[in-house]
Amino acid sequence: MNKKLALLVVFVGLIVGMRLLGWDEYISYDMLIQKRETLLLFVEDHYFLSALALVVLYALSVALMLPIATVLSLAAGFMFGAFFGLIFAVTGATLGAVASFYVARYVLGQSLQTKYEKELKKFNDGLEKDGYSYLFALRLIPIFPFFLVNLFCGLTKISLKTFFITTFFGIIPGGIAYTYAGSQLSFINDVGDIFTPQIAIALALFGLVALIPVIYKRFKKVPS
Repeated sequence: MNKKLALLVVFVGLIVGMRLLGWDEYISYDMLIQKRETLLLFVEDHYFLSALALVVLYALSVALMLPIATVLSLAAGFMFGAFFGLIFAVTGATLGAVASFYVARYVLGQSLQTKYEKELKKFNDGLEKDGYSYLFALRLIPIFPFFLVNLFCGLTKISLKTFFITTFFGIIPGGIAYTYAGSQLSFINDVGDIFTPQIAIALALFGLVALIPVIYKRFKKVPS
């Protein structure tokens, strides 16, 4: 079997398998509330193991596109506090995003870029010049699902360095909101009490700021 096809089959098989096992249903906000004391005791006895488990689970959930990132961010804040919880959550999310990025690039991205090199030249040149701004905006403004951005980037010529940096730092503002909410889990009953529309607007504004260099260059090219 072709190596690329084999990787694709394994990747899709893992996604389907996780869904069939119901991981996305088991790891829920209700479960987090019910297991609060158990989780805190485990962290107290096995801090580094708990941190490693969270990072690995977060990375797997992102790579396999399981819709449990919000719950894991809350869990990170609750188990490790807002600061360290943010570090562990962002690290896991970034590693999972990189895994998806690599799968997309290896399975389809390389051949797609080679086959349509001329047609994609202008697009690739634009990404090379303004890739950081575009990707920061995509991370800060959640217009598109996180996993779609990961897969799309794998199909482009965006460098791993650019992808890693923009992902890691671009998801920090949103991560702060969720891990802080998690750190207050003992005092709140609904994450909506923390993640308000005002915070969503603030993230959108951050994303627009990230696009300012691109907009400036476009207007600068327009003859007066």
